[in-house]
Amino acid sequence: MRFGVLGPLAVWTGDGRPVRVPEVKVRALLADLLAHDGGPVSADRLAEDLWGDDPPGNPVNTLQTKVSQLRRALGDGRLVAFEAAGYVLRATDVDAARFAALLDRARATADLRAKAALLSDALALWRGPAYADFRDEGFVRTAATRLEEQRLTALEEQAEVRLELGEHGRLADELGELVAAHPLRERLRAAHLRALYRSGRQAEALAGYDELRRLLTDELGLDPGPELAALHQAMLRQDPSLAPPRPPTNLPAPLTGLIGREQAVAEVGALLGSARLVTLTGPGGVGKTRLALAVADLAAGDFPDGVWLVELAGASGATATVAEVVAAELGVRDDTATGSRPGVRPAGLADRLADALRGRRLLLVLDNCEHVIEQVAELVDLLLGAAPDLRVLTTGQESLAIPGETLYVVPPLGLPAPGADPREAASVRLFVARAAAAAPGFVLDAASAPAVAAICRRLDGLPLALELAAARVRALGVRAVADRLDDRFHLLAVSGRGRPARQQTLRAVIDWSWDQLTEQQRLILLRPAVHPGGCTLEAAEAVCAGPGLDVAHLLHQLVARSMVETSGGSRYRLLESIAAYCLERLPHDDPAFQRRDLHYTELAEQARPHLHGPAQRRWLDRLDTEAPNLRATLEHTTDRALALRLVEALAWYWYLRGRHREGRASFAAAMALPGARSPRARAWEAGFAMLTGDGTDLLERSRTAARGLDTRDSRSRWFLALAHLSFGDAATAAGLLTEALTGFRADGDRWGEAAALAGRAKQAMFQGDHALAERSGTESLKIFDDLGDGWGRLQASDMLGYLAEITGDYERAARLHREGLRGAEDLRLWAYASYRLSSLGRLALLTGDLDGSRELHERGLRLAAEQSNNFAEEFARVGLGLVARRAGDLDAAERLFQQSLAWNRRLEADYGVPFYGVTLLLAELGFIAEQRGDTTTARSLHLEGLAAARESGDPRAIALAQEGLAGVAAAEGAYEEAATLLGEAAALRQSVGAPLPAGERGDVDRIAAAVRAAAGGSLD
Repeated sequence: MRFGVLGPLAVWTGDGRPVRVPEVKVRALLADLLAHDGGPVSADRLAEDLWGDDPPGNPVNTLQTKVSQLRRALGDGRLVAFEAAGYVLRATDVDAARFAALLDRARATADLRAKAALLSDALALWRGPAYADFRDEGFVRTAATRLEEQRLTALEEQAEVRLELGEHGRLADELGELVAAHPLRERLRAAHLRALYRSGRQAEALAGYDELRRLLTDELGLDPGPELAALHQAMLRQDPSLAPPRPPTNLPAPLTGLIGREQAVAEVGALLGSARLVTLTGPGGVGKTRLALAVADLAAGDFPDGVWLVELAGASGATATVAEVVAAELGVRDDTATGSRPGVRPAGLADRLADALRGRRLLLVLDNCEHVIEQVAELVDLLLGAAPDLRVLTTGQESLAIPGETLYVVPPLGLPAPGADPREAASVRLFVARAAAAAPGFVLDAASAPAVAAICRRLDGLPLALELAAARVRALGVRAVADRLDDRFHLLAVSGRGRPARQQTLRAVIDWSWDQLTEQQRLILLRPAVHPGGCTLEAAEAVCAGPGLDVAHLLHQLVARSMVETSGGSRYRLLESIAAYCLERLPHDDPAFQRRDLHYTELAEQARPHLHGPAQRRWLDRLDTEAPNLRATLEHTTDRALALRLVEALAWYWYLRGRHREGRASFAAAMALPGARSPRARAWEAGFAMLTGDGTDLLERSRTAARGLDTRDSRSRWFLALAHLSFGDAATAAGLLTEALTGFRADGDRWGEAAALAGRAKQAMFQGDHALAERSGTESLKIFDDLGDGWGRLQASDMLGYLAEITGDYERAARLHREGLRGAEDLRLWAYASYRLSSLGRLALLTGDLDGSRELHERGLRLAAEQSNNFAEEFARVGLGLVARRAGDLDAAERLFQQSLAWNRRLEADYGVPFYGVTLLLAELGFIAEQRGDTTTARSLHLEGLAAARESGDPRAIALAQEGLAGVAAAEGAYEEAATLLGEAAALRQSVGAPLPAGERGDVDRIAAAVRAAAGGSLD
């Protein structure tokens, strides 16, 4: 029977099964007997210990009952015996006795490792405070206190042994909690201070001494003892004797600092603390070796038997086995007789290595394992099984794939984020440091930052490639280095002297990895290089097809070898340098290129119908992901039929994403191929040209393209109408929309019908027909809702929101624009989101929230600028001008309006028609001139605006010009003329069902007030 008091009271059978001792008094009886270490305890003493001042009626009989119950629980009546001096517990196996015996053995041994092991075994017996469930009872207090003191002493002895073994790193933190619980124990404190000091935490060590000195003075009126005082003085003078014993090592001293790997060093160090085998993987040049060396150097204090680096790049079956290389580095000799026989490998060397490492606390770093991976895996598995205190850190391009391995994929250094300070990126910090070393005087400034960022991105943040590139800065300058990365293998071919041959050039780095691949792996690696944006497994299979090729399995092997990257196993990509290497090896006429072109053309055609309906977002996202591959296909293919298929399939995608220039250029390129003829393509190219303003005679080209269309090609006509509406050419758009709407309805094309109705609503708005705009917009919105088309809902609701704003229903307008903003953000249609932000800004302006309006317009302006959308940018800028004038900042308002007017004038010159924004801008500038007292300039501006408004045919624009002229007349004292003009403007607004809302009456009310004052308070 075994008994435990080092924690809650416990009893076990000889084979370890717990024995239940029921009832508190029976357990208390057992604890009392155990506390006397096998000595007799009188019945009177036991009775007093169990019941104190409240004994039962017959204590002796009751005690006998409890003794009987204890004997039954223990299952052996002989264990509790009654002798002349009292009751005795004949326990031969008590954990407290085992603890004391282990302490005695530890103190008797001189071997530090054996001592540490014995102390660890002794302390492992503790399950909690001694006699934990009875520690408040007086009868065990003396025994519990004695045991606790022994435990603390054992912990102090263990700490001192560990310090001698060089384990100060972890010990510094482990002792912290113990010192906090026992702050006055000087021996414990001394061990903690030494551990802190040796761990480089000298300030904490000195603070710990000051804390102890203060506690001793305050609580005991004493000073620290002489040993502790001497330790304090030694720390103050940084006595070399306090330095930790440096474990033996062959780690090379680093020649340069490790940059950008702070987090990785901490993460790998933590893994090495909990796992016995850690493998660093990643592509060649990512910095696996440097990271391993940094981690190993920091961890050296935890391995008193040393940290040993074994470089395996030169190991092979023909020269030396892995076991031989490791044995030679560790100094393990091979004395077998077979070693002298030519051609016969020494037998049992791995086993002798295992014997040599058994019992040693050592870190083994095996570098560059990929080409001898099977040998390494076999040896490491054997060594870890034989040597429980061994830790192994390996580097290679794939894992060892043995039990117990923890894998850490070393990532490239962080790249500069768009819009962020490039100096914050680890890749930039490394490049700048190495470039400054190679070219003294080089600094990262505003002029060099874009080139440095481009270098870091194009080299994928690979440290070795960045260092090779940085070495060229002195000869070429940073901009030339960036410009020459298309020929990176020549550029980075002569910069790596001082490194191993396999790392002296970028090509050599990849050659080393290439040489490790099988023929099938090489074939599969080459062909995904034709996908600059990475590819799905489906795309890889389409391009890599071949007899006997399991593409998925081979890709998995390449991922494991760090030659291919994967995102969740669903997408594969090559680092740019590896892709460039593969494209050099891939013949220009390889069928992979044609297979890729066909695959992405079919994908675009598959996506095309889904861009009009509920799956719009999902397919937009998918095409976004494949955009680099789609561009590569467009740039490569010379098949005119395939090119036309592709651009026509992608046309609506380009429009939705606001990539109008890309759309125009792609259609132009396809049409330039020999024999390419497509009226539809010509129409879409003309429409995109209008949206971007690129080219000459745009209106005539658009009209010519429309005349060449098939009568049933309603969508191309509608797209041309959309382009005309983008700058207010309602007259041309009206005819195209009528034809398109008729065709859509004849074909039963509900999406086309809804799109044409949305266009008609916009056309009607320009022409002042608000009733038609309301009907068309409402019908369009209903159809788009039924179809689940998010873009369509944006179009229809935009016009309805604008109509609500015109009629003064700001609540409805705000609701529609907020819904539109959410829809645009959900689809990531950022140009539309900009418009909605500015529209909400207009509503804030009309309701008097100038600060809110300014913020919304500024957000809209930033978003438009990011998308290079000049129209959305202009809409936001005009809104900021309106805010400035409302706020009384006439100078800022004038500057913004003049900037916008100049832009609109350029559009008029380019397109040859009046632009719809001109009338508003002329009116606003006229009001500013009038408010400043310059009536001559004001009249000229308003008359020009009136002429433009009459040409456009918009009644509201005409009314605005008349209101401006009324202001001029009032300022010049022509109050009767002013009253007449105000009346005509009001009637004109009323005729189209859009009387001026309260939020827009600021100028009219101001002018009317002046007229009333002059007329004696009346204005008819």
